[in-house]
Amino acid sequence: MKLATLKDHGRDGALALVSRDLSHAVRAGSVAPTLQAALDDWAAIEPDLRRLAADLESGAAEGVVPFDPVECCAPLPRAYQWADGSAYVNHVELVRKARGAELPESFWEDPLMYQGGSDSFLGPADDVPLAGEEWGIDFEAEIAVVTDDVPMGVSVADAARHIKLVMLVNDVSLRGLIPGELAKGFGFFQSKPSSAFSPVAVTPDALGEAWDGAKLHLPLRSSLNGKEFGRPEAGVDMTFDFPTLIAHAAKTRPLAAGTIVGSGTVSNRDADGGPGKPVADGGLGYSCIAEIRMIETIADGAPKTPFLRFGDRVRIEMLDRDGATIFGAIDQTIVKYEGSA
Repeated sequence: MKLATLKDHGRDGALALVSRDLSHAVRAGSVAPTLQAALDDWAAIEPDLRRLAADLESGAAEGVVPFDPVECCAPLPRAYQWADGSAYVNHVELVRKARGAELPESFWEDPLMYQGGSDSFLGPADDVPLAGEEWGIDFEAEIAVVTDDVPMGVSVADAARHIKLVMLVNDVSLRGLIPGELAKGFGFFQSKPSSAFSPVAVTPDALGEAWDGAKLHLPLRSSLNGKEFGRPEAGVDMTFDFPTLIAHAAKTRPLAAGTIVGSGTVSNRDADGGPGKPVADGGLGYSCIAEIRMIETIADGAPKTPFLRFGDRVRIEMLDRDGATIFGAIDQTIVKYEGSA
């Protein structure tokens, strides 16, 4: 089952069911007005959503329209909680090296996680408005899961059953602001503007064998200005799987239905155990610019790939084994913010 949120109904949008091939959609307001409303009572509402999804696939649904990702908000336009982990420790190691910080051994045993802003997510085709290129604008291609209500202290084994949806993320980062913020010892805030999510959120069963209950085993593809940037395998080098991340987040507090838990930037080591190679050099590439800049620094003494500039276009997508898009694409342009306080 694939779910989307259409933009034409207030801040929280209107819930829609989307066909498996992402060609058509039908509004689900007769079942639940929004995705958050569905998640709030998922056990009772899911069967009706599945019936509507089946009608959409069979041609029996009424009011079917062509599906257009441009008309979509994020599946959850705003959420009660956005907790982003850093499950791929290879990524953590590279970006820490880039700012001259060592990687503590504990990072291999205890997940990193920060609580991001969840009040203003971007839609999959929305521009990314930022005031200055000098902030070091970067994209981060990630996977995220959405939970129902998770009790405090949930075990890793029990956490898996609370995963109700899976989606893709562009976790925008401002690399020039991160070192100063982290030096204060209080974590990210200004350096993490609004994130964007894929056009649809997908129930785990719709992912087939690619989903093992804890990880998604497919390449996560990203491109910059139409040129392939990365295609690392999401199920490889994921030190902490999603149930582990959920249990970590719920150690001292319950998680409300609609909580989004991110994987952090998908990142693979090279076959020889090295930090990974660019696509142009036969590698799987990277899911953010910071990683390739670190590789360039190691190889040449200084980075040469610039961070994002106004007008740059980022695309993030995942294809199934037959080459069909699963979540639709996050396809965004970086633009100068022209607003005022």
